[in-house]
Amino acid sequence: MKQSQVHVWRDLGEVPSGFGPSAVTVGNFDGVHRGHLAVLSRTVEAARRQNLKAVAITFAPHPLAVLHPDRAPQPLSTPAHRLELLADTGLDAVLMLPFTAELAEWSPRRFVQEVMVDALHAREVVVGSDTRFGRRNAGDIDTLRELGADLHFTVDEVADLKGPDTGEGARRWSSTLVREQIVAGDVAAAADVLGRPHRVTGVVVHGDHRGRELGFPTANLTTDAIGAVPTDGVYAGWLVRPGETGEPGACSKHDTGERLPAAISVGTNPTFDGEQRRVEAYVLGRDDLDLYGERIAVEFVERLRPTLRFDGIEALIKQMNDDVARCREVLGVNTPA
Repeated sequence: MKQSQVHVWRDLGEVPSGFGPSAVTVGNFDGVHRGHLAVLSRTVEAARRQNLKAVAITFAPHPLAVLHPDRAPQPLSTPAHRLELLADTGLDAVLMLPFTAELAEWSPRRFVQEVMVDALHAREVVVGSDTRFGRRNAGDIDTLRELGADLHFTVDEVADLKGPDTGEGARRWSSTLVREQIVAGDVAAAADVLGRPHRVTGVVVHGDHRGRELGFPTANLTTDAIGAVPTDGVYAGWLVRPGETGEPGACSKHDTGERLPAAISVGTNPTFDGEQRRVEAYVLGRDDLDLYGERIAVEFVERLRPTLRFDGIEALIKQMNDDVARCREVLGVNTPA
C-alpha cells in the first residue's frame, strides 16, 4: 500500500508562498507514539472539517542535542522513519526545521508569527497539554491562546493519554516513558506505547564471525546505529531490509522491503570475554543472507532472557537453539520440517 503524497520541507524558506490556510501542530514527535498520534489525528480531523491543510512542525536534531549535548536522549527513530510515520497519519505536509542555537533564541511570539502564521497561515493550532516552545521553553498552552486571540487562530488542547494503572498511578504516554521501558528491557511495554515494535537502525558490518562458526550467522550493526538500545539480553524480533527508498520502511503496511523473523542479541558476548557492546541479529533458519554494507533495522518484540556467560561452546549452542525455538513461538513462525 502506497501512502499519499506528503510535502516535506526542511527549511522555512521551502514553504511555498500562499500555502494554506492550515491546521498546525508542533512537537519533536520522537518515536511518533500513541500520544503523538492522538494530537496528529486531531490535527488532520480539524483540517478536513474546515477545508484546511494539515501540517506538523518538527525539528532535527533534537533540541537538547544542540543546547545540552550531554543531556540529549537517544532518539527513538531516524529522521526518515519519523517522516514516514508522520506521513502515515494523513498529514498534507511536514515542516522539519533545522534546530539551531539561533532558532532556540526565538521568542514564542516570533516563532508563532513567522512559522505558524506568516508561513503556514494557521487557522487552528492543535497541541498537547505539555507543549512548550520558544526561547527557554517560555511558551505554553496559555501563551498560544493569547497569541491566537491576537493573530486570529484557535487553539485545540488535546488531553494527555495514559496507560493502565499498574498500582503506582497511570503514566502519561511520552517519549521519556518509552525510553525508560527500553532501557529496562521491557520492549513489549514500549511497543504498546509506540503502537509498533521499537527499532534500531544501522549499517551491517563485519564482526568476529563467531556466530557463523556456531551455526547462527548474525548481522552486526555499527556502534553508531540510531535508536535507543535496550538493556543487554536476547530478544525475539524482526530484521527489516530496505524498501524502494533505501531506508528500512516505517511500518509493515507500506514497507516495500523484507521483514524477517530474528533472534536479537544485545551485549558484549561474555562467554568469549567480549568488550564491545553490540546489537546483532540472527535471521531464523537463514545462512544464505549477505547483508554487509546494507542499512537495516532490527525491531524488538519481546525480551527472552538476560545475557549469560556459559562454561563452554556446547552449553552456549544448546541455549541458542532454545532461544530460536522460543523466538519462533513468540513471533508465530513455524518450525521448519
